[in-house]
Amino acid sequence: MLYNKLGKTNLEVSRLGFGTMRLPTTGSNDEIIESEASEMLTYGIENGINIIDTAYPYHSKTLDGSGESETFVGEFLKENNYREDILLSTKSPSWAIEKKEDFDFYLDEQLKKLQTDYIDIYLLHSLTVPDWEKVKGLDVLDFLDDCLTTGKVKHVGFSSHIEVDYLIEIIDEYPKWEVVMTQMNYLDEYYQSGVMGLDYLKETNIGSMIMEPLRGGRLVQNIPKEVQTLWDSADVKRTPVEWALQYLWNRDDVDCVLSGMTSPNQVKENIEIANKIDEISENDQELIREVARTYRTFLGNNCTRCGYCMPCPHGVDIINCLTEYNIAHMLNDPKASAMQYFSLIDDDSRADSCVQCMECIPFCTQMLDIPEELVKVHEYFGSEFDHF
Repeated sequence: MLYNKLGKTNLEVSRLGFGTMRLPTTGSNDEIIESEASEMLTYGIENGINIIDTAYPYHSKTLDGSGESETFVGEFLKENNYREDILLSTKSPSWAIEKKEDFDFYLDEQLKKLQTDYIDIYLLHSLTVPDWEKVKGLDVLDFLDDCLTTGKVKHVGFSSHIEVDYLIEIIDEYPKWEVVMTQMNYLDEYYQSGVMGLDYLKETNIGSMIMEPLRGGRLVQNIPKEVQTLWDSADVKRTPVEWALQYLWNRDDVDCVLSGMTSPNQVKENIEIANKIDEISENDQELIREVARTYRTFLGNNCTRCGYCMPCPHGVDIINCLTEYNIAHMLNDPKASAMQYFSLIDDDSRADSCVQCMECIPFCTQMLDIPEELVKVHEYFGSEFDHF
């Protein structure tokens, strides 16, 4: 296994990390197949993975409930005496924090579930701009200071799906941030904080942990024939998984790539890829860009995220509603995009909040009938998340 230094933490971290959001289940999201999941984690650790990432809601029945992932990971580490062999990362459910006492309440619950006295990397989970303003008003920075002082947490950071200007704003407000987790893959260079966010993390020496390197598996499943033809034309033959992972590992601003693996075969395949030093040439880079362009031909509409339609006078988050709709069409996976749609966009900002006032139409540079497109978004995703 190859290792990188995780920013200013100075931790040596395996460049492949084990994400525990998508462990094998019996069918219900909260019913982990523990024997198979244990086999996967054991193989990963014994073959060099030294970081496990989990979170409060992973493997819960609902998007924001208390999940089974932390409980499983804690029991696994205790039974196999692996706690001191790995870096343990988990996340505070920032959306659930309503009063100052909640910070300690959730941290103590997580320590209990994980059966440990400390967490190596503790992240504020999936920060949105409203959640950041809320927790900041509840003195979250004092809480993080206390976590570091007491030793309950060794390193602090946050995960987010926000735009780069907000990412930079949050980073600049607290000098003790050491790790940030952002979404990145070859389709997402200019989605959310993208490459500009990674550039800023490198500039500030903050460790970068990458989520969704395979876009929830959508970059390696049901590949359109047009995309497969491009991969087949490469001088150096790689699987779609290799293309996606090596694209990230060839970046000097990526420290650790987290993969939410769901089977023993995936663990073995990803570790084999992680063990290779595989240089992506300039011709390879151009091929990857062409693959990304080809995927974008499958978009649901021609929204370019220019932002001229915003702000909506009725609070609809037009840009992100259309973005998640387009991604779902592009990758032919409504389930994964539905999770983003319902978790990242507030209830009163989703497509069904459109009142058909038509005020946005004159501002669309692509001449879209935005209210009509929002109707399509609502029909596509529905009114509530029931996609587990």
